[in-house]
Amino acid sequence: MLATPSQQDQHRHRPQDQNRERELQVRALSIPEYEAFLSRHGRASFLQYPSWARVKDLWRSERVGWHCPGGEIEGAGLVLYRQFPGTRKYFAYLPEGPVADWSDPHIDRWLTPLMRHLRAAGAFAVRIGPTPAYRRWDAATAKAATGPGRQISDVLATEVDPVGAALADRLRTRGWTRCGGENDGDAQPRHVFRVPLAGRSLDDVWAGLNQEWRRNVRKATKAGVEWVLGTSADLPEFYRLLRITEERDGFRLGRSLAYYEQQYRVLNEEQPGRMRLYLAVHRGEILAAHTMIVAGSRVWYQTGASADHRRDVRPSNALQWRMMCDAHALGAEEYDMRGVPSTLDPDERSFGLLRWKLGTGGQVVETLGEWETPMDGYTNTALYKAFQAYLARR
Repeated sequence: MLATPSQQDQHRHRPQDQNRERELQVRALSIPEYEAFLSRHGRASFLQYPSWARVKDLWRSERVGWHCPGGEIEGAGLVLYRQFPGTRKYFAYLPEGPVADWSDPHIDRWLTPLMRHLRAAGAFAVRIGPTPAYRRWDAATAKAATGPGRQISDVLATEVDPVGAALADRLRTRGWTRCGGENDGDAQPRHVFRVPLAGRSLDDVWAGLNQEWRRNVRKATKAGVEWVLGTSADLPEFYRLLRITEERDGFRLGRSLAYYEQQYRVLNEEQPGRMRLYLAVHRGEILAAHTMIVAGSRVWYQTGASADHRRDVRPSNALQWRMMCDAHALGAEEYDMRGVPSTLDPDERSFGLLRWKLGTGGQVVETLGEWETPMDGYTNTALYKAFQAYLARR
């Protein structure tokens, strides 16, 4: 039965819709308030947990929350402030955040009070990392599209996230600019690789590995590769292997051993087992070391390192399978293997990382990426341009 015009009008203006259009307020949150919200939400990135502010201790930090007057917290975010030298102005950064209802078409309810709060805190510009995905390519689609000069953006996506697509348009119309180049991000990777776990048995996950991956895991087991859960005492060996890996694969993360030691300490002080160090041991020698981070219903493979020798016993495949098994046992919805390059050209050196991750049968996910905007005013715009020039020279 069709609704009458008057019924349609009542539906369109029902109280809950009016309430959703009310502007939210932003205020600073205590750590208990903030952690309680994250616990209810369950899907926040580890970069939005309070411990991350202690990892980034060169930045001033604040936790903020959105709420209606008299209501409970509806969204929250960890803000990192970096002072511009010689001024009392700050670059405000919310890595992979804030945690907000990005499907809300009334986006100004969220952005306006946030910008007002950050401006009062002395911010001259703001960078956010909205969490919706933008596009996804399953492993079969990405692998079939490889070729000289090809980029993942050249390939028709398996799935386009309508929330991410709509949010990108809304941010652009409000003057926000997407960070990084056309295909890659800036501070955080724009393209990541995720293995879905929700609703799948461990047998399903195993069957999703390609033949080469299953063969390599079996080979590692037959060769006697064992996995060990390491401690902070093993971080120097992890770092030694990481430097070998960086030299071999032609990249530099630019992190010190002290950085990883601090990260391991503060994340596990916040929650025991939040950051884990997995070691692959063969004949008494550590051949590979990978870190994993657990937060809420999500699990991330963060950083991997391996030796140059005895690679034929496949220690990294063995570790990754162990980590996937543990993520599945923890009830994680997905196993996030973090960044992958945007290239699909097999002759590009960086393609090897993508090829390796494709073997797990997961998905290449283009995140919405990070977005920036300066605050209104000539001084803020000038500081923002100077800050961009500084970043370009790094």
